[in-house]
Amino acid sequence: MEKVHEPIAEYVVDKKGKRTRVILPVGEYERLLDDLKDLAVMVARKNEPSVPWQDVKKRLKKDGLI
Repeated sequence: MEKVHEPIAEYVVDKKGKRTRVILPVGEYERLLDDLKDLAVMVARKNEPSVPWQDVKKRLKKDGLI
């Protein structure tokens, strides 16, 4: 399981101290983009039928992938 951590971020604030922008390390930004893409795929496929794990496992063994 992946360790969850707080992103290291810097904030740009306006004259009233309200956060208006955030600066993230490139790696953190790219991880967030990947997560968003994964979520978009999940939403797009939410109505597709699922495949039982045992069927997937058989197919992977048949194809020599495991």
